[in-house]
Amino acid sequence: MNFEEKLARIKVNSFSYLRSDWLLEMIAIFGNAVELLKQDAQTISKEGKISLDSAEAFLKSCAMLDAQKEMEKTEKVGGKILFNGEEDFPQRLAEIKEAPLLIYVRGDLGDAQRASVGMVGTRKISPYGRRAATQLAGDLAQSDVVLVSGLARGIDSVVHAQAVKNESATWALIGTGIGRCYPAENRELARAILDTGGAIISELPFDAPPLAHHFPRRNRLIAGLSDLVVVVEGEIKSGALITAKMALDQGIDVMAVPGPIDSPTSGGPNKLIKEGAGMALSAKDIIDAIPSQKKFGLKVKKLYNESKEPSEPLTEQEQKILDLIGDGSKNVDELSLEADLEITQLSAILFSLEVAGIVICADGKYSRSKFN
Repeated sequence: MNFEEKLARIKVNSFSYLRSDWLLEMIAIFGNAVELLKQDAQTISKEGKISLDSAEAFLKSCAMLDAQKEMEKTEKVGGKILFNGEEDFPQRLAEIKEAPLLIYVRGDLGDAQRASVGMVGTRKISPYGRRAATQLAGDLAQSDVVLVSGLARGIDSVVHAQAVKNESATWALIGTGIGRCYPAENRELARAILDTGGAIISELPFDAPPLAHHFPRRNRLIAGLSDLVVVVEGEIKSGALITAKMALDQGIDVMAVPGPIDSPTSGGPNKLIKEGAGMALSAKDIIDAIPSQKKFGLKVKKLYNESKEPSEPLTEQEQKILDLIGDGSKNVDELSLEADLEITQLSAILFSLEVAGIVICADGKYSRSKFN
């Protein structure tokens, strides 16, 4: 993607009142964003099947945004703009329903495919919700799971704070541009997220304000960057439940923390559980629900009682893998080939052996633990 096209896409992305899949469709119709911006309102109205007023507002918004300054301001704060279709754009987000055209990123996304859990909930946090979020997020952060949330008051703030406390990466998807912090009281938390290897992410222009319609849309990005979503607290009609619905629409599992039946903020999670969501009673419950191939390298021994009891024998397949490892070390591809097992099946076996303390993983290779 050349520089001119990137500038055009930054302009096209500035009109947040139209869905990103509509923008991508329009870019496809005219061949690229540069050509799209050369069209008049009548043509865009006809091809895009929108009103003339909406087409005129779209072109006006594009014309008002200085894309070159957007890049400069982003770079000045150490950020970058990632474009859908380029190699550094997170594959997870490229595959979701209504994929974003681009994202602004401050900090480090690192490996965007690593194990991650979205944790969301009410801004009106209860003492129970605070305890639950603190315990679950703390244990997940200690296990090296990336925590994904929205940097809002309440549950979101507790989740990010626990990641920071445990020096674990956390991704904050915000409903403003990355040049703002909302709410302002989370400014120090935002800095700490960046200092501990996390990232602050938005699809909105650099200085975009906290408009009401921004927040439901950003919830799809929280879901999209998560292997599963956990709702801690939230009323039946709440942003947390919107995030859960968006996760389910994308084929992402949802779990919920049950709460008192007389608490309005537990109404959402209790409803989700009633409708079939998994119950998150501990961090182990959550990690069990993460796809097995994502569990490599997680630090979960404490959650799985350190090791198997001597009375609990290895399964036939576990023993087979242990025998193949022998006294040396082997990577996943070697073991998959020698054991004639699919990677996903092998991953589950290796994860079981690793949390039991029987094998360890170093530099991508598995060997017998010296302490078992």
